[in-house]
Amino acid sequence: MRPKHLACSLDDSHRFDAERPATTCPHDGAPLLVRYPRIALDRSALAARTASMWRYREALPLDDNEEPVTLGEGGTPLVRVARLERELKLEAPLYVKDESRNPTASFKSRGMSAAVTRAKKHGATELVAPSAGNAGGALAAYGARAGIDVTVFLPRDTPPILIEECATYGARVELVDGLIDEAGKRAAAHARTNGAFNLATLREPYRIEGKKTMAFELVETLGSVPGTIVYPTGGGTGLVGMWKGFDELQEAGWIGAERPQMIAVQAEGCAPIVRAFASGAETAEPWEGASTAAWGLRVPAALGDRLMLQALRASSGTALAVGEREMRDEMHALRAREGIDAGEEGGAALAALRALVASGRALPGPVVLFNTGSALKYGPRSAGAS
Repeated sequence: MRPKHLACSLDDSHRFDAERPATTCPHDGAPLLVRYPRIALDRSALAARTASMWRYREALPLDDNEEPVTLGEGGTPLVRVARLERELKLEAPLYVKDESRNPTASFKSRGMSAAVTRAKKHGATELVAPSAGNAGGALAAYGARAGIDVTVFLPRDTPPILIEECATYGARVELVDGLIDEAGKRAAAHARTNGAFNLATLREPYRIEGKKTMAFELVETLGSVPGTIVYPTGGGTGLVGMWKGFDELQEAGWIGAERPQMIAVQAEGCAPIVRAFASGAETAEPWEGASTAAWGLRVPAALGDRLMLQALRASSGTALAVGEREMRDEMHALRAREGIDAGEEGGAALAALRALVASGRALPGPVVLFNTGSALKYGPRSAGAS
């Protein structure tokens, strides 16, 4: 559906033309959100459509006759993990939403498909983004699909397999001393100098649109809103996107006012959202000396911090950090006990769930853990105890 306008996430009165390229709000630097005319999405029509995220095209930024830049992203399986459910003594069903099954083996495929589709419509001749690895690989793949040049800025210590992925999809790769925040500065400078579209997390409004389809798929598959979502959280586009998606599903008449309890999971070595949530802050201070093997969680400062914290509090959710050993052990548990191609981020979600159960926290069901990407994206590891 053609967007109605773009709105500032901090002040809705700041509105902008969705038919022109956009970054953040020029008034306050806050992320922009896509707003549509009233969404009319007929559930009965979905059965005849391809099982990709574009089956929800009436709720995505796509003109009536426009074809998206797609590799078949979305439509990922929701797998019931009964052995772990019994082990944890959960009274509610436990599922894993397995985003490793996307075309570039992570949930980043969704956001980049939507963002590259819109950038192509706006006439982009070059795309740029910083990345810890998975977003860069996805951007490189979708840029290749669209026939648009791509430059990716990666921390120098990014696993070689992720660097190679970006390069073999045809992207120009620039290695940066420092973390993703430094890569972000370099990508922004490149965009200003070369006129490239900057697709950094929440620096443009369309990656959220792809990520929100995870909420659509959960409701379509389960027939209702999940009770609890446990989500490994770095830049937070997925968490913010799903929260937006549930609002749009209510507008479309699929659900009522019910919402899942949203639980954000971070690494102990990089937990700015956890710290801000615990202190009652509205925004998160940058995390100094960020360090974790879960590259997707190594985000010391996120532009969407305020939006994440709002969603956690509005849903009566929480945020917690897990240790490196715990996330690694639970990654192996998901793989060895349930056959899920889990990476460290998926392991972090299971480690957090185990901690929540031990604490006695009420977890309404169904409970959905997100495995955001494949372990194979990071290269070989030794098996750990589980």
